Amino acid sequence: MLKKNDEVILEITGMTNEGNGVGRYEGIAVFVAGSAVGDVLACRIVKVSKNYCYGIINRIITPSEHRIRDNCPVSKTCGGCCFRHISYRQECLVKEQFIRDSFERIGKLRPQYDSFVGSENISHYRNKAQYPLGLRDGRAVCGFYAKRSHRVCPLYDCELQPDIFGEIVGYVMNFIEKKGISPYDEITGNGLLRHIYLRRGEHSGEIMLCLVVTSLKKAACFEDLYSGITQKFEDIKSIVLNENPERTNVILGKRTATVFGSDTIKDIMCSNTVVISPQSFYQVNTLQAEKLYAIAKEYAAPDKDTTLLDLYCGAGTIGLSMFKDVRKLIGVEIIPQAIENAKLNARLNGADNAEFICGDAGKIAQILYDRGERPDVIIADPARKGCDRQSLEYMAKMQPERIVMISCNHATAARDCAILGELGYKTDKVRGVDLFPRTAHVECVVLMRRKTL
Repeated sequence: MLKKNDEVILEITGMTNEGNGVGRYEGIAVFVAGSAVGDVLACRIVKVSKNYCYGIINRIITPSEHRIRDNCPVSKTCGGCCFRHISYRQECLVKEQFIRDSFERIGKLRPQYDSFVGSENISHYRNKAQYPLGLRDGRAVCGFYAKRSHRVCPLYDCELQPDIFGEIVGYVMNFIEKKGISPYDEITGNGLLRHIYLRRGEHSGEIMLCLVVTSLKKAACFEDLYSGITQKFEDIKSIVLNENPERTNVILGKRTATVFGSDTIKDIMCSNTVVISPQSFYQVNTLQAEKLYAIAKEYAAPDKDTTLLDLYCGAGTIGLSMFKDVRKLIGVEIIPQAIENAKLNARLNGADNAEFICGDAGKIAQILYDRGERPDVIIADPARKGCDRQSLEYMAKMQPERIVMISCNHATAARDCAILGELGYKTDKVRGVDLFPRTAHVECVVLMRRKTL
């Protein structure tokens, strides 16, 4: 048996969904962060379980052909970019295999796999960033949480974020240092500023700055910030304060106050004008999301006689990308602010054939079924946990010809497609789309067709 602190020689032969390399030593799986397929490593065992171990790299004996130089100073502590040490081509191959493994091992499915869609841009692609604050040696720091912790790694200039985000964060941090404004301390619950939250329209360039504070009443100390920061960064069109006094890991609270400009910012998505609020779901990689939605449209194959049901619709961007091609669009989303955004987006783009309903997807699907709706196509874009059973059952009861699922979690997508298989739908095609280069996350689009007797 391996013991903690043993050193072993290990060849990395695969990757886990979390981005760790995996090799075997005398039949025992050893997971190693920062390794690449093809590496031969001297590893020190740091954790031993019954059927597997975790190791860290002591030295690289023979490097993988896929290794490249990691250009991020905090990637090893932050842990967000688990693939920064391998070529992007290899990353895409790894992610494509993740999707195949989930559908074949979890779903027991054998779909056609359409070609994986990598990203032309693998840096500075995010349109959203949430920077937590903390204390280090008595001073405020801001950056990102270290992997599996709430310890802040100080960093403004993340390689995944636009350069202007780092500049804005630096300006805010200089302001709070001069004013003596205290950052939130998770341990004590004391302090005012919890997060600096930024959103940016990829095509419009408009920026929203959201300061998450423990108390709106105490946030008057930020009043001197607004004129200076908006003069320096003219793309800031909205500054909002969000109040979150709770001892929670949830970033946003329930109350939001606009202190400069508009309540929302605008962008263009699939040729439509869209409004974005702090609470809106909006894909973080706009250019890749447009490719994702184009694939969903191709799979949906709408025409002028189509009734399209868009479940988990968020701000309506997926369904509205097809509203000109369908007879009727119905969108369903549980978050009230997102539905309000969706309704406004429909009005802005002249989508008179669109109806948006606020509520739980499964419950609304049942209501729609009971009122006689029989959509020709259903699109489902659930959160990482996937669809609940009620949603899947009523999706199948409506008997659409096609179901298109968009998922950021291939494991739950495979599970849900297997359930839909039991309910009369064949998983026909799957296509991976990388919206999150250098991280372990990947999206997929699935086409399911109703089985014929």
